[in-house]
Amino acid sequence: MAHWAVESKAVSIRVACASFAISTTFYRYVRKLDVENAKIVDSLIQLTETNRNWGFGLCFLHLRNVKKKRLERETPAPAPAPAPLAVPAAKNETWSMDFMHDQLADGRSIRLFNVIDDFNREGLGIEVDFSLPAERVIRSLNQIIEWRGKPKRIRSDNGPEYISHLLKNWAEQQSIELAYIQPGNPQQNAYIERYNRTVRYEWLACDDFESLAEVQETATQWLWTYNNERPHMGLGGITPKQKLALHA
Repeated sequence: MAHWAVESKAVSIRVACASFAISTTFYRYVRKLDVENAKIVDSLIQLTETNRNWGFGLCFLHLRNVKKKRLERETPAPAPAPAPLAVPAAKNETWSMDFMHDQLADGRSIRLFNVIDDFNREGLGIEVDFSLPAERVIRSLNQIIEWRGKPKRIRSDNGPEYISHLLKNWAEQQSIELAYIQPGNPQQNAYIERYNRTVRYEWLACDDFESLAEVQETATQWLWTYNNERPHMGLGGITPKQKLALHA
């Protein structure tokens, strides 16, 4: 407004600054961007326009890897992340399980039951159906135990399937601890929450599935890729199977 007054009304800079309660130093200030900063700004704008789902972390890593620039000074720091969950020292110490909800192309609601091993973030199973009561949860866990072995504990939220007497009795018979997170604190189940987001982003939300069989087949194929080929940032860029092999 002070610039407008000077340019349009032919008032002096001193009078314009006094009228809008600013200093003449502030009036004359011109932000300076060096060439390197300008290039970084342009790169960030291009990244966010072409990759709308990328947050600060991915943009930072991309520019660090491709441009080899130091971004800590030029770009805002990300918000501090919550303290991570403790990583188990070996496989089958702690599993995490959770449900996801979606729908088929015809609008029918479906559920996915996901189980991972917190040690190496390996996806142990994805069960798909219209309804997955406690009996189905137990059946799925038994099938995983047949080839994976028995976990010491399983972490979950307080959903009705998980707090049912059926599941509690089964866990007691199996000598498996059920570790429930506090209500309203999904960060206490952070490994499977992050896994669920990956499931949704990488395949579940990408297609209109016509049948349960189609969803289950896609889930099974993706699960193999996730465990064996997809680098995991939380594991330092290796796959779940590679981490398992390193600690065999």
